[in-house]
Amino acid sequence: MSQFVYSEKQPSGLIHALLLDGSGGCESLSWAQVNGIENDQKGLWLHFDYDDAQAQDWIKQCSRLNDIACDGLLSPDHRPHVLTRANNMLLVLRGINHNQGANPEDMVSVRIWTNGKTLISTRKRVLTSTQDILDSLDNHTGPHSINELLVSWIDRVIARMNDTINLLEDNVAEIEEALFEREPNELRSTLLKVRLQCIGIRRYIAPQREALNRLVSEPLNWLSDIDRLALRSIADRQVRYVEDVDAIKERAMMVKEELISQISEQLNNRSYVLTVVAAIFLPLGFFTGLMGVNVGGMPGLESEVAFWLVVGICVGCTGILGAYFYLKKWF
Repeated sequence: MSQFVYSEKQPSGLIHALLLDGSGGCESLSWAQVNGIENDQKGLWLHFDYDDAQAQDWIKQCSRLNDIACDGLLSPDHRPHVLTRANNMLLVLRGINHNQGANPEDMVSVRIWTNGKTLISTRKRVLTSTQDILDSLDNHTGPHSINELLVSWIDRVIARMNDTINLLEDNVAEIEEALFEREPNELRSTLLKVRLQCIGIRRYIAPQREALNRLVSEPLNWLSDIDRLALRSIADRQVRYVEDVDAIKERAMMVKEELISQISEQLNNRSYVLTVVAAIFLPLGFFTGLMGVNVGGMPGLESEVAFWLVVGICVGCTGILGAYFYLKKWF
């Protein structure tokens, strides 16, 4: 009996249909061969673009998957999680977006359904870890079976996070070193970008950590003990990446507090200088304002030295006030 409901037209959203050969390579199948796949055939991998309408129709009508599996493969917004029923598994993962011009925190999702014999996966954007698997199959160094394909794929999704997280750590370290060399306002935009990237990445890798931990303990009889050990190691690595992102967030928060402190100190210093200047010129302003009153009886109106006498008084007051502030160590 054919594994799928017969569909004469190949969906436009089919990215590839591969049959693992059991020795690290694969065979690319035509759509007629996909239609002829039997239930007991092992090693079939169908990969679709879930944003394509024909791919959606085929998964809903021809794949013989239940509604929960179809929703998991096709829903446009899913956080990482794992669902199992009998020997069927649905896994949603998120990987770092390494596409040109993309932001790393805009993580790419991949959805995987498998029963240990057949694997159906969907994505919208290209995920570099998928290409890693395809390259290994082309070189005949890839997975030998569907369970190995699943473990290798998860491993590469997680491994691809390492460079991005290291880059975030380097960026925070550079900001920390530049704290006392550059103006705080120049560092705020860089720091904000790092914090937003940390928040975006952690939003997905935190639930992904829980999903991988749960996958290890799921009673799927097609997962061998070696597969479970490998998944445990991958899950531990994901835990470490979550902890690294949390540490980067804490360091970024400390840097932010230091920046705020520096900016506040600068404002306080400037306000202090203005206050001292105002304190010096306040009595001078009062004195010169009093001398400028245009009423009768003002002394010195007829004197040729009265102007210079007023200037001398002003200079003397300035010197006395300045000396007083200096002795008080106010500046």
